[in-house]
Amino acid sequence: MPSDLPTSALAGAPYPLGASCGPEGCNFAVFAENAEQVELCLFDASGRQELRRLVLRECTDGVWHGYLDALAPGQLYGFRAHGPYLPEQGHRYNVNKLLLDPYARKLGGALRWSDALYGYRLTSPRADLSFDRRDSAFAMPKAVVTQDRFDWGDDRPPRTPWNDTIIYETHLRGLTMRLPDIPEPLRGTAAALGHERTVGYLKSLGVTAIELLPIHAFVNDRVLCERGLGNYWGYNSLAFFAPEPRYLSDGNLSELKTAIKALHAAGIEVLLDVVYNHTGEGSELGPTLSMRGLDNAAYYRLLPDNMRRCVNDTGTGNTVNFSHSRVIQLTLDSLRYWVQEFHVDGFRFDLSVTLGREQNGYDPGSGFFDALLQDPTLARVKLIAEPWDLGPGGYQLGNHPAGMAEWNDKFRDDVRRFWRGDSGLRGALAARLQGSADLFDHHGRRPWASLNFITAHDGFTLQDWVSYQHKHNEANGEENRDGTDNNVSSNWGVEGTTDDAVIQATRERVKRSILATLLFSHGTPMLLGGDEFGRTQHGNNNAYAQDNDVSWFDWAQALSPAGVEQRAFVTRLIQLRRELCSLRSDYYQHGRIEPLPQVRDIEWFDESGDIMRDEDWQYTEGRLLSVRRARRLDLGRVEVSLLLTNNTSDLHSFQLPDPRFRWQLRLNTADVHSTDQEIERAAIDVAPHSVQLLAAIVAATAADDVPAAISNPALPESATATVTADQ
Repeated sequence: MPSDLPTSALAGAPYPLGASCGPEGCNFAVFAENAEQVELCLFDASGRQELRRLVLRECTDGVWHGYLDALAPGQLYGFRAHGPYLPEQGHRYNVNKLLLDPYARKLGGALRWSDALYGYRLTSPRADLSFDRRDSAFAMPKAVVTQDRFDWGDDRPPRTPWNDTIIYETHLRGLTMRLPDIPEPLRGTAAALGHERTVGYLKSLGVTAIELLPIHAFVNDRVLCERGLGNYWGYNSLAFFAPEPRYLSDGNLSELKTAIKALHAAGIEVLLDVVYNHTGEGSELGPTLSMRGLDNAAYYRLLPDNMRRCVNDTGTGNTVNFSHSRVIQLTLDSLRYWVQEFHVDGFRFDLSVTLGREQNGYDPGSGFFDALLQDPTLARVKLIAEPWDLGPGGYQLGNHPAGMAEWNDKFRDDVRRFWRGDSGLRGALAARLQGSADLFDHHGRRPWASLNFITAHDGFTLQDWVSYQHKHNEANGEENRDGTDNNVSSNWGVEGTTDDAVIQATRERVKRSILATLLFSHGTPMLLGGDEFGRTQHGNNNAYAQDNDVSWFDWAQALSPAGVEQRAFVTRLIQLRRELCSLRSDYYQHGRIEPLPQVRDIEWFDESGDIMRDEDWQYTEGRLLSVRRARRLDLGRVEVSLLLTNNTSDLHSFQLPDPRFRWQLRLNTADVHSTDQEIERAAIDVAPHSVQLLAAIVAATAADDVPAAISNPALPESATATVTADQ
């Protein structure tokens, strides 16, 4: 046993939590208020041999702490907690189980599945009321003492305004595993993410932010390992501060920082999908890895009338207890760490309703949300909610606090249903194009609060959405029972791939039209990575366990003529959104402002050029719609755009609503090679299943002299009052 390791711990300090290294030694602090004693265990560099077990003798406000002289960064450690093993009272202490520090910045070694990881004997008829005395240290990853040092140079977060933001959701590994020009040892890692090939691709596409699926260290579920699969998506957190070791090619934290620095240099923000609502310890029958062994009754929500059982509002077995101040502290400390030490630009909160649920239910003014939004560091980054979970009252779209954007699944479903050809969706489409004011126009929120998406990691890719009527998840090993059956999709006549040229043409046109709808709607657009070139998962709508060709980007497809053509089209959409401010309004338009005489900031027309009336909105078979938007550019000019939508199977002629404007056709989804052209006629033909975008710049002559109100308003009251998803 090395003689240079301390044989006892000094008192130390209860703050900060975790391992904090200074020039003379290291302070350790861990919250475990119901524990009777906590021990710090030091391991050799391999993590196999426990070298010292030191008692942390000081406990302040539930935090056990101690200080070790002459302990250097790189030391591997873990905790053991003494206390009652009384599952009926919510306590599951077992000193035989090595526990990972919830504040671990880096992990040494990997989790090795063994029955010794469980606090009870798996084979006992008493189940979790039994007690397991085997030491779990051999199967546990260890925390690594770190010291954060990195030369950020002149790194400056892009701080892209919300109104200009275009998000690209992707998986760090899937994006880069097969990307040409990436050295083989780097593929699937942070080094590949920051490679000039990856950064250059994202920049050329025109997106302003990349949203990464979870990169926090996560548990590779035992049941998946036994099926020869793995947790590819990473929604099963093990450590909230530590990057997943598999994503670091050289094991150094600086690799991820270097990647973020490179993306920032290209003007691209980095957003993290973070999972704080549950952990990889699972239900009460799950393993004891960290928080369960430190203080199960504090860290997790338990059934009040049966504290042996975990509340399962997340559908994963456990629910982290955001009614506890120490849980809020842990989460905020983690978020700040990623912002301050990794320069991360924002977060997407998985199942965010769980984070806002107090003892009496969800509360947009919960302790966590209040603490988050007043934090001087976190209030300056982008905050995105996934506004649902599986608990009571778990669907809270539009009911998160101002300052957060929200994944808008109504946008996804309404736009999908419209382009699939469902009846009665014209009003719903209008509401979504308008930024979903019916959901978000309150408490001073702006259109960017609606995070619009058509596809995401969970569900079909866009190519699969036009190719499959049903899910095909057999590769997941669950007999195709997993994943949603509500895909709101159409295969347009054939399930899967087809050589039918007519079906292929229809699929391509519908894809282009729905992408145009996404990029030309008010709100914040999010593009699923790979949709820009037609990536397929072959009908798998739940590829969470597919760390293989099912999920990895097929760059051969991206570089094919069809892939290049589609990517060029998406790039054009992004350029148009950036160029035309009327496509990305920073306020909710309700037709009450007149940038030009007799021209409201938003107006809705039918194909005859007539303003839509109440009965037009109620017509369930209406699949033709045009919207005109007008925005002042400066004192002398007004930008006007006109979006014409035809989702019928026939060509239709649209009468242009105002002969004063000299329209220019900027985009036609029926013609992927369309170029800008002047329109000199009063009507324009729009092909089936297609969208056309027209724009004009006009002089704002006499705009200040128009009456306060004009006849024939665009909508009877406002777009939000009349146009809803229910119509």
